[in-house]
Amino acid sequence: MNFIDLGAQYRNLKDKIDKRINAVLSHGKYIMGPEVFEFEQKLADYIGVKHAISCANGTDALQLCMMCLDVKPGDAVFCPTFTFFATAEVIAMAGATPIFVESDNSTFNICPIDLEKRIKGVLEEGVLNLKSIISVDLFGLPANYPKLKKIAQKYGLILIEDAAQGFGGQIGDKKAGSFGDISTTSFFPAKPLGCYGDGGAVFTDNDDFAELIKSYRVHGKGSDKYDNVRVGMNSRLDTLQAAILLEKLSVFPKEVELRNEIANLYNNSLPDDFVVPQIPPGYVSSWAQYTLMVDDREHLMQKLKSKDIPSMIYYATCMHQQSVFKDMNHLAKFPVSESIASSVMSLPMHPYLQSDDIKKISSILQD
Repeated sequence: MNFIDLGAQYRNLKDKIDKRINAVLSHGKYIMGPEVFEFEQKLADYIGVKHAISCANGTDALQLCMMCLDVKPGDAVFCPTFTFFATAEVIAMAGATPIFVESDNSTFNICPIDLEKRIKGVLEEGVLNLKSIISVDLFGLPANYPKLKKIAQKYGLILIEDAAQGFGGQIGDKKAGSFGDISTTSFFPAKPLGCYGDGGAVFTDNDDFAELIKSYRVHGKGSDKYDNVRVGMNSRLDTLQAAILLEKLSVFPKEVELRNEIANLYNNSLPDDFVVPQIPPGYVSSWAQYTLMVDDREHLMQKLKSKDIPSMIYYATCMHQQSVFKDMNHLAKFPVSESIASSVMSLPMHPYLQSDDIKKISSILQD
């Protein structure tokens, strides 16, 4: 059994993907070819934003946001402590200070109550400039954007949505990737919409942000590639990945439906003493991972492994516990995030998982 079965997805789309790849091989425009711009337009239409700007990977997408917003030393950028390292990494790379925030115990996403508490703490200290918030849509579920937007507006902060895991999720009729002043995603193969290598994108309705991102992703270019009006980076989605993503995007809405059906099967078959994922009313998850909170995690994972069933931990170490950040905010406490990190366990999740597989997993965990 595969944790994420990319092979099954490819077999389902093989003829269309192969045709797209062959078209790129025929025209030979491997960098910023026509498929890249076709994909960006369809991506913007799917998310419901004016601009979708592709780039080389999800971390670069966040880095481009830092550059676009002129995040710099002396700035405070708020982000969850329970997240992947890239979230805090790009803040530090910009020379700014990451201010870590507690998690919501039921959704695992950034806690709005604790966020406002940390903002007030920075204001009281009077050392750092309030700059922005990076909110992460963990495991497929959008964060609490109705509350986060109010907080951002109240304190004059720019809201960045990291929708790498949440891509395909929704609140009401709005999709993940449309909630931030500027938003990002990753097309890493394991993400809900993944390519066959690295890839990422930035989303925004702000025309000025879009023009800056387009410049920064190609060495800060101006009117042409030899007119460099700012210092940028080299971060472009290659044409082959765009071609693959075009076909994957065409079936993606159906795959999100399948992921939700699988999640419901898990919810209805797992033992009652497991804490299953909580989806607030009006929210839709894209189920990047199906993540439980359990006791005796190592024992359960070994039991599954003995039956050739993979499981994963996302994430065992919070940002405030990372070696590079452990001397920052050393007096701050994060009991909820630490509890989550010590007990989460993710089970196989992908659109082509069979009901018999879920029964097998559930049976083992029942025992």
